[in-house]
Amino acid sequence: MRVLAFDPGYDRLGIAVVEQTQKNRKTILFSDCLMSSKKNDFNTRLYTIGKKVRDVIEKYSPDECAQETLYFAKNTTTALKVSEIRGVCNYLAQDVGCEIYEYTPNQIKVAITSYGRATKKDMNTMIPKLIKLPEKKYLDDEIDAIAVALTHLVSRTSSL
Repeated sequence: MRVLAFDPGYDRLGIAVVEQTQKNRKTILFSDCLMSSKKNDFNTRLYTIGKKVRDVIEKYSPDECAQETLYFAKNTTTALKVSEIRGVCNYLAQDVGCEIYEYTPNQIKVAITSYGRATKKDMNTMIPKLIKLPEKKYLDDEIDAIAVALTHLVSRTSSL
């Protein structure tokens, strides 16, 4: 199974494609933090991110898609823009037949660390123990997308 996972954000979109074999071996096929120029207007940025996501989908042909549920307590402007980015990603995934699954931050933390109040540091410590990370520098959004993909794969064999 091949999972496309998103950690949607307005300035940066974490994205990962993780494959699990029949022997439960998990491999990162692709991960990145997609960004668009802050000099561009929002619609241009939305288009740029969408084009990059479409390229990843076309190259890796995911079977399913996973993302973190959206939660914003205060900043509605940011929440609306992140929702639009999610909408583009969801459309592109659905357009190729990928069912979309969502996970709460707690579910992701439990799947990765077995503790619902895990910190970013806890998550960053556990992820390399669960899957081999290619040698490179990772931004939090990219690591979060990998965590979402791993959560989805875990959820396919157990209930979170």
